[in-house]
Amino acid sequence: MIRETRINRHSLADEVAQRLQQQISLGQYKPDDKLPTEPALMQEFGVGRSTIREAVRILVNAGVVRVRQGLGTFVEAARGISEPLSQRLKRAVFNDLNEVRQLLEMKIAQKAALHRTVADIEKMQHLLQLRDEQAKANNVAGTIQADIDFHKSIAAAASNGILADLYTTVAQHMKDHFITVHKTTRAFLDSQELHQELLRSIINKQPEHAWELVKRITAHSTNLDH
Repeated sequence: MIRETRINRHSLADEVAQRLQQQISLGQYKPDDKLPTEPALMQEFGVGRSTIREAVRILVNAGVVRVRQGLGTFVEAARGISEPLSQRLKRAVFNDLNEVRQLLEMKIAQKAALHRTVADIEKMQHLLQLRDEQAKANNVAGTIQADIDFHKSIAAAASNGILADLYTTVAQHMKDHFITVHKTTRAFLDSQELHQELLRSIINKQPEHAWELVKRITAHSTNLDH
């Protein structure tokens, strides 16, 4: 019996590709296993044939599967992520992207509270003030950019280049989502005090408190359907 996993959003091919890749990552399909037929996948995901073919094409380009003419689609041997990270994030649904953002920001804030310098503090203070000014002026684009730049300045203060690079990549995709969702700056005004408290925890070298504040900030974003 085929288990039905219907797709509710309308970025259909990308989301089907993501669901299939998750199934492969979780071991539902192993290297050299043959994927179900097109009709079976159409029924499982509740989409049309063209969507399934486009999803398979995405996975082929990412090196996840290969198509053998006349035989079917087979899972490639695991070789790590061959698809560029930025491209992979572009296909991600928001909840998955926000979870990655939350994990990164919690660790970054924790490390920033331990390693920040006077120059780091001055930069964070400037950007947080700019975020507040732009939000009060209802400048949506300016507020989003200041918000992203503030969190990137925390990443820089964490003194871990890999974390900073990862966060910069994730932040760009978060920014794209914020631009789509936010029509006013109300959500940013509502979370300004939380951000100010986060900065205070970093200044006062309170890594555990910084960690918890980021959890609250990112939960606030999720609840507002960012």
